[in-house]
Amino acid sequence: SAGNRQLRGVPDARGKLSEMAPPKGVPHQHSWPPWSNDGRWDRCRSGRARAGNGMDNAKRLFDLVVSGVGLLGSLPLWGVIAVAIKREDGGPVFFRDPRVGQGAEIFTVLKFRTMVRDADSLFGPRQATEDDPRVTRVGRLLRATAMDELPQLWNIFRGDMSFVGPRALRPGEIEIRGSRFNVHGSTSKVQGSVAEAVTPLEQIPGYSKRHAVQPGLTGIAQIFADRDIPSRQKFRYDLLYIRRRSFWLDVRLVAISFWVTFRGRWEVRGTKL
Repeated sequence: SAGNRQLRGVPDARGKLSEMAPPKGVPHQHSWPPWSNDGRWDRCRSGRARAGNGMDNAKRLFDLVVSGVGLLGSLPLWGVIAVAIKREDGGPVFFRDPRVGQGAEIFTVLKFRTMVRDADSLFGPRQATEDDPRVTRVGRLLRATAMDELPQLWNIFRGDMSFVGPRALRPGEIEIRGSRFNVHGSTSKVQGSVAEAVTPLEQIPGYSKRHAVQPGLTGIAQIFADRDIPSRQKFRYDLLYIRRRSFWLDVRLVAISFWVTFRGRWEVRGTKL
């Protein structure tokens, strides 16, 4: 795909990770892929996985400038979105949620609300699924274009997040397999859910290693991974980013993300490009 031509070594949307060759600069005798569990991860963390101060400073400057401009430029949209959310069900406009950041520190993320009120208290901290009945009509449009993420520009400006990095996960977030919602009546009211298997994300290999860097709005996993693949595979994309991260990789991922937003493909199952 065009995205894979831009990003050498990035897996395709079907998740063919094991077939990847080591990126330029990684000797073949080193463990590859970076998530292979042979103990070499710890030895590489202080080297290639942690970029130099120059890259970190450039990344922070980029985050600060772009988020500041984005906050000012998007303010008119905030008003339109707030009115639309209020008119649909009268619930709160914003959704505040604890997330796990760099070094496993907890911060509060701010988003436009896209689900029914009290969705988390009713169904637990779980990711949205295809045709999820918890998502409101306005919410579906916001999620497809990533407009629900606009308030997170404030988190980036504050330094809680970066534009590019692993997705910020909730403390205690779970992965549910074989789940379905119980939807009753002509109003499609969601009254409960049934799951075959529940796994805390903290128990999945690669979870803690993601905290070596700041979480981000976009990244390799967010763009290239199918939304419905297991978290174990998504974490592999995150570890790939940590291993290969650079300022110019961030710029390319942000540019691709704008293209996905323009096409309204963030909620697409499969490739977003």
